[in-house]
Amino acid sequence: QVQLVESGGGLVQAGGSLRLSCAASGRTFVIFAMGWFRQAPGKEREFVAATSGSNTYYSDSVKGRFTISRDNAKNTMNLQMNSLKSEDTAVYFCAAGPMTEAIMTRNAYVYWGQGTQVTVSS
Repeated sequence: QVQLVESGGGLVQAGGSLRLSCAASGRTFVIFAMGWFRQAPGKEREFVAATSGSNTYYSDSVKGRFTISRDNAKNTMNLQMNSLKSEDTAVYFCAAGPMTEAIMTRNAYVYWGQGTQVTVSS
């Protein structure tokens, strides 16, 4: 099993920045894909960003504002979020999986964190 724990969420004004972190533990050697998803109230969970280690992927809504990074030695992943907008308000989930196919979809991920709330006030 793999355990994922997110941190770094909070309340920020529009235009501000937040940095989310995800720490992985357990059988981390099975992880190839790591990503972030978010879920706003009343909406489905949606893809935000992902990394296969060598490549990064972003949804159109965050491209140019968010940056994903990964430290395999420390089994951590970060999401730097800049120029935040009210529509970025959601619970953000860290995810990890054993394959990189369909990395921008939930199908690539087996392990999920509990989520961290990000609230952007306008």
